[in-house]
Amino acid sequence: MRFGKKRPEAPVDDVPIRDDVIRLGQFLKLANLVDSGSDAKVVIAEGEVLVDGVVETRRGRQLADGSVVEYAGRRARVVKGDGEIDVPW
Repeated sequence: MRFGKKRPEAPVDDVPIRDDVIRLGQFLKLANLVDSGSDAKVVIAEGEVLVDGVVETRRGRQLADGSVVEYAGRRARVVKGDGEIDVPW
């Protein structure tokens, strides 16, 4: 039996948010993981987004400080701070 090497994980970008929580769809846009809210809706619905290592299909999933979101080989972590969240929805 062969054991493969574990794939190296992508580095995690810290993305500050102003409030205590943020919705997954908003965070994907804020972290520049997708270009638009409609793109976020599609990739989430298709099961392409992981939150803390688990597939998440709910666009309204609440993320809090420390949550790690993965999409398309990129990772971003929610960080409570003085982030600018200029998301129109």
